[in-house]
Amino acid sequence: MDPNNREPEDHGHDDGHSPRPRPPRDPLTPDFGQSAPALARTVRLVSGDFLLTVNPVDGSEIEVCPPAERPARPAKLTAAERAEQDRAARPPVPPGPSRPELGLLARQDERERLVRLLARGRSVRLTGPAGSGRTSLLDIVAEDCADLAPDGVVRLSGFRRTADDLLYDLFRAVHRAPLHRPGRDELLDLVREVGAVVVLDDVEFGGAALDELLDATPECAFLVAAAPDVPAPSAGSAVEEVFLTGLDRADGVELLERAAGRPLTEEESNWAGDLWFESEGLPLRFVQAGALLRQRDRLRAGAGAVDEFGVFADEAPHGAAESDEAPLPSVGEAAAPAPLLAARLSDFARATLEFAVALGGEVPHQAHLPALVGDTHADAALGELADCGLISPVGSRYRLAAGVLAQLESAGYADEPAGRAETAARHYAWWTGHPSVTPERVCAEADAVLAALTALVPGTTPPADGEESPAVELARTAAPAFAAGLHWSAWQRALRSGSEASRLAGDVAEQAYFHHELGVLALCEGQLDRARAELEASIGLRGALSDKRGAVAGRRALALVADRSGDTPGLGAVPGTPAWPGPAVAAAGTGLLGMGTGLEAADEVPDARHEESPPAGVPAPFPPLRPAPQSPTLITTRQNPSPGASRKAGGGVKGLARRNLVAAGAGALLVAVLGTVVTLGASSENDAGDPSDQVGVNPSASQDIDGGGVGADRPEDDGNGSADTGGATARPSDPGPDGTPGTADDPAPTETTGPSDGPSGTPGPGDTDGTGATDGPTKTQPPASSEPPSSSEPPESSEPPTQPPTETPTQTPTQSPTSEPTLPTSPETSNSATGPGSTAPASAGATTTATRSGTETGGTGSGQEAEQII
Repeated sequence: MDPNNREPEDHGHDDGHSPRPRPPRDPLTPDFGQSAPALARTVRLVSGDFLLTVNPVDGSEIEVCPPAERPARPAKLTAAERAEQDRAARPPVPPGPSRPELGLLARQDERERLVRLLARGRSVRLTGPAGSGRTSLLDIVAEDCADLAPDGVVRLSGFRRTADDLLYDLFRAVHRAPLHRPGRDELLDLVREVGAVVVLDDVEFGGAALDELLDATPECAFLVAAAPDVPAPSAGSAVEEVFLTGLDRADGVELLERAAGRPLTEEESNWAGDLWFESEGLPLRFVQAGALLRQRDRLRAGAGAVDEFGVFADEAPHGAAESDEAPLPSVGEAAAPAPLLAARLSDFARATLEFAVALGGEVPHQAHLPALVGDTHADAALGELADCGLISPVGSRYRLAAGVLAQLESAGYADEPAGRAETAARHYAWWTGHPSVTPERVCAEADAVLAALTALVPGTTPPADGEESPAVELARTAAPAFAAGLHWSAWQRALRSGSEASRLAGDVAEQAYFHHELGVLALCEGQLDRARAELEASIGLRGALSDKRGAVAGRRALALVADRSGDTPGLGAVPGTPAWPGPAVAAAGTGLLGMGTGLEAADEVPDARHEESPPAGVPAPFPPLRPAPQSPTLITTRQNPSPGASRKAGGGVKGLARRNLVAAGAGALLVAVLGTVVTLGASSENDAGDPSDQVGVNPSASQDIDGGGVGADRPEDDGNGSADTGGATARPSDPGPDGTPGTADDPAPTETTGPSDGPSGTPGPGDTDGTGATDGPTKTQPPASSEPPSSSEPPESSEPPTQPPTETPTQTPTQSPTSEPTLPTSPETSNSATGPGSTAPASAGATTTATRSGTETGGTGSGQEAEQII
């Protein structure tokens, strides 16, 4: 249908022929299920020299970062971006009506001193007990120092943070570097250029760790707030100490009036004096005491206020209905007011306190309270708790105030911590795994998530069929989010808790995942030994489960560990991995194959490889190779053989190499003996009856000792039944006058492998058969003439001939291509270095080489003597 010429039914008109479509029926229940499974959230980030792909399914993959994906040098944030960072670093404002600020009392001297020291570039450590108002004083000083440094004021929280964690926090607070975690050297280079006033609250370390933090940031001035039990800075550090004490009595009474919102009565003033003596003037106690007075005022209003003011009972003035049913709390109750304050709060506020107690003092974010408590108005509980002084800000979140956790536990709020912790764990497992939740939001709730894990892991048991352990599920979903959000201390804690929980639950697959992630994290941090141990454990577990994809990811990471540590994994080095020869053996094999007779030339295989022969049916990594014809044999000997050689290696590369070494040694000894004997014989034996002096140019034909044909030169066998002359004299095809080949009347062979240097029939240097070839047969018969030829003298020079000598094997009987097969006869003598009857190809090759060398050195008359000596 043409969309430009619409029919009447397209405009809602019915022509009476086509029925109108029925409206869709609304489903009875909304479809909350997903039609297709959601894709796993993978994140690629750069950590030092590595490119890390956070894969929550099979495990993170790590590789060396390619140069094209290396991020540029991080740039610093602008003033507007720094203001946004500062706003995000503060805790959220509790919902509900705004409450008047209490202000800062009796801290003006400390405030001016801190600002003066920071303006000079000095670092200061503010020490005071919990509840003394350190956080409030830091906020005022940070506002006064906003324009002192070029990079402004940076707020950091030292609660459960190390010096390295704070360095990375400082880097991210000043620089714009998404998905980039620089290495240690690059980090120090970047933070060295930061010039800011760093306000560090709730720090938990001192001494050398604090000195390391200060030395790494020479252009920063630190304002560090710590409790008295935290170690002090070292004696050599230039850190000023400022101590924060409690308020005096007059200031305490004034703070109580501000918290109560009205002047105190005489009775209440006396009560405030007793409280000041009991609490040592801590401001937190007076804030909580002011909340007690406000609650007492509401109770004194009584039921009559409702009748007089209607539903607006909260608007009734204080003391509208005097009643003696709400006396002043005792001094003991005022010193530990948490149970009394909690009893007068709303139901969802008390439920929030129960969750906070179950999570070790961590208060869930106000956005999670409706889902956890089950009340849509539960987010208002945060405002009630903050108004009563039961919670205090820590970084960008809230925790129970100092001493409140112990007071609530003693009041029975920890009777069912496991139930509340499990509810929080299941909620956080769903929330952290939701695709709409960013890793940054998960990292902001890291302490509450980790607190739920810590509470559940000790009591983990194997779940029932079809169920999953809440601790394992939470760790499984939260750990990848912590890694993607670059909160690696939380990542490590989640992985360790998940590994322990999966072990207790008996979940081998999840245990393998956590070991793999711990290995990748250790590799990123440069802990190679720990990374190797974790990855090998993960590969072993995944091998038992036949998890091929996970095992491949583990082997890749383990290969990177081996590359970083400088060692190469060998056969059997990784549990659960197939045997492979490795780069070293592969390189050695390439060299062996390229040398022709490389098996004789190679040294022993390194000791790190298996030396036993492969089992039946399994090919060896490098099968024995037959020496190629017309190839010079290179023989090397080891001065110090490996002491770890196997005594059971009877075959394969090492067994053949060992036989080659024995043959090489015997051949070298034989060459030395033959050279001495031939030299003595040539210089002292001039008797005409010496057979060596009666060798002619054309020796008469005779039958070989192995039963071969008369005058027949055996071709070399290539192992496939085909003959290869190797360049030697070929068998004549003319049968002679009698028509029978192989008889004495057959013509002598005249073909040679190549042109000779001199005239035909005249022996040249190194010529032993008078045909111009340098590699004729080594065994001859004495001629009829008694005159020795001129070529029978030993050569003056020891240089090798111009052309490589061609070996004509005479050890293995073969069949002639043109004659009937003959049965071989046993030779009378053996020319093998391993003794008679040896059939080792390497020994035969080595002995033949030694015999040929002796012939070329001593002349033609040494051939038979060489056989007799052998």
